[in-house]
Amino acid sequence: MQPATDLAHTLSTPPLEARGLIKAFGGLRAVDGMSIALQRGELLGLIGPNGAGKTTLFNLLAGSLKPSAGSILINGADMTRAGPEARIANGVGRTFQIPRPFAEMTVLENVLTGGQRQSGERAWLNIVRPGRVAAEERAAVDKARALLDFVTLSKLEGEPARILSGGQRKLLELARILMADPDTILLDEPAAGVNPALLQFIIDRVLELNAQGTSILLIEHNMDMVAQLCSRVVVMAGGQYLTEGAPDDIARDPAVVDAYLGGVA
Repeated sequence: MQPATDLAHTLSTPPLEARGLIKAFGGLRAVDGMSIALQRGELLGLIGPNGAGKTTLFNLLAGSLKPSAGSILINGADMTRAGPEARIANGVGRTFQIPRPFAEMTVLENVLTGGQRQSGERAWLNIVRPGRVAAEERAAVDKARALLDFVTLSKLEGEPARILSGGQRKLLELARILMADPDTILLDEPAAGVNPALLQFIIDRVLELNAQGTSILLIEHNMDMVAQLCSRVVVMAGGQYLTEGAPDDIARDPAVVDAYLGGVA
């Protein structure tokens, strides 16, 4: 049993935190001293006008970009220089605004690509432990099918991913990320290009994941969706932290209104 003091420390440690992040491209600072902490079990919104630096921040947090300065902590451990593979191995997964599935692979095969630490990835184990490899593969297929059921794509599991609509591709990407069992998910504009009927379903799935304990950081321009999902919203402008608060308070904040209407970038 984990000691009470250790458990309390774990619960109080943010699963994902950025401190003073800077990302410079030449003379331009796309992210300029940004700090943010996602609390355990939180569904946190990140908003800002176009050009505010949100996607660059996501890329830094996910490990696809390296910061010019600052630090990134995952469960209290410094992961500033770690790549995406190390981030997902430590429980942080991300989706993309424009999903890019493997078009000619089946829907089920696409989900299976999200699996981590499979014995079959090591060639020698296929020879000396074929039973173990086969059992893991069967378990992975069962898990992938359960996730397809969760995102209501089960009937399409044998179809090539290229036939999916934009909204279905977002659901497929979510299922693929969930194959890796992340504790924390970075969701990049899940509402973009999605029809209203499917959007509500995506909202319901995100809420269910959060209710199961997954910590979620959400970039989204759809403020109705943000208001449904998030109790706290952080606002970026010009690559910097602007303010934070409840969605209703943020919507009335003069500084936020000026950032959007005044074209801060």
